[in-house]
Amino acid sequence: MTLEDFWTLIHRSATESNGQAQRAEWLTAHLAHRPASEIVEFELHLAAQRKRVDTRLMWGAAWNIMQGWCSDDGFWYFQPWLVGLGRDTFERVAARPDALAETHEVRRLAGRPTSEWTDDEWPDWESMNYIALYAYERATGEEEGLEHALEARGLQRICNASPTDERWDYDDIEQRRAKLPRLTELLGERHPVS
Repeated sequence: MTLEDFWTLIHRSATESNGQAQRAEWLTAHLAHRPASEIVEFELHLAAQRKRVDTRLMWGAAWNIMQGWCSDDGFWYFQPWLVGLGRDTFERVAARPDALAETHEVRRLAGRPTSEWTDDEWPDWESMNYIALYAYERATGEEEGLEHALEARGLQRICNASPTDERWDYDDIEQRRAKLPRLTELLGERHPVS
C-alpha cells in the first residue's frame, strides 16, 4: 500500500459513509479484504502522518480549539481527526497549525461551548486508532496479529502522543497570539463556559 493508496482510502471513507463510526467501519471492512501486509502498511502510514503533527504547537492548537479539554489522550485522538480531514487539509495544517482557523470543521465550533458540540463535531477520532488492528484480526483471525507483524519488522505500535518540540503555556494569551494568531483571533481570548 502506497501513501497515495492510504490517502485514497481516507478520502473514500469520507465520501462513502457518514460520521466517524461509519467511516471507521468502512475503512476496517475495506482493509480486511486486503493482504495482511497492506494492513500493516496502512498502520505505518497512519503513524507516519501522526508523527508529522505530534508537536506541542499542534497540541496548543487542539487545546484551544477544545477550550482546554485536550489531555494527553485528547491530543492522541486529535491527530487521527486531522488525518480524517483529508490530504489537502492535513498538508496545510501539518505545515502550519494556525491554518486550522481556515477549516470549516473548526470555524463551526468557534464561539460555541463544548457542551453544544455533537459527537461527530468533536475534533477527535479515537476509533481510527483501532482500524488496522481490527482489520488485521478480521483478515487473519489473529487477535494480536498486527502487533506481532510489526514486531517481526522490528517496530511497535505507537499508542500515545510524544511531542519533542519546545513546551509553552497554551493558556497564555500572549504566547497564543504569537504562535497561533489566526486561530486565536477566531476562537477569542477566553474560552466560552462549557
